[in-house]
Amino acid sequence: MIQASPKLVTFAEFINWLPDSGRYELHDGVIFQMNPPVGEHEDIICFLAERITAEYLRLKLPYGIPRTTFVKPPGSETGYLPDVLVINRAILVNDANWKKSAIISQPDSIPLVLEVVSSNWQDDYYKKLGDYERLGIPEYWIVDYLGLGGKRFIGNPKRPTISVYSLVENEYQVSQFRGDEQIISSTFPELNLTANQIFKAGEI
Repeated sequence: MIQASPKLVTFAEFINWLPDSGRYELHDGVIFQMNPPVGEHEDIICFLAERITAEYLRLKLPYGIPRTTFVKPPGSETGYLPDVLVINRAILVNDANWKKSAIISQPDSIPLVLEVVSSNWQDDYYKKLGDYERLGIPEYWIVDYLGLGGKRFIGNPKRPTISVYSLVENEYQVSQFRGDEQIISSTFPELNLTANQIFKAGEI
């Protein structure tokens, strides 16, 4: 990410400022422009969005995956644009704020968030992990397809790893998957997907 402005701004100021092009996030009042994505990163996002969509349609769940919805932890001057954000449309339809703006602050509306790691891996493993946990999002995936994360997170030697954080008594518990290990998800327990299938999304 590239810091777009040295001046601290409120979330409301950030939303009013947003230009028509480019992708931006707000981290504790600091505006960051998100780096242009590479093809492999986008292949994985597309693959995951397609597979998860197929799963919730199969289960007839009232879910959706928007592309320009901000997740805002309450009481913060922060707004994230997750790589894959799964929302519960049945809950959001009764939220007056949702009808006015594409911003979510209530965890009941977000069963699952996924971030695909790029060069700014610290944001996913430190900042977003803590904020999503405090917000109470039930499940958070970190898809580290290049094994960029710190050794404390993915071990030594570092390898491509998918970390699935599940909220248990208000704290995240992590399960990690590599190679041909099948992903275990509490949100989609019948999801038939291995780590390697995700890592090789561009080849499918």
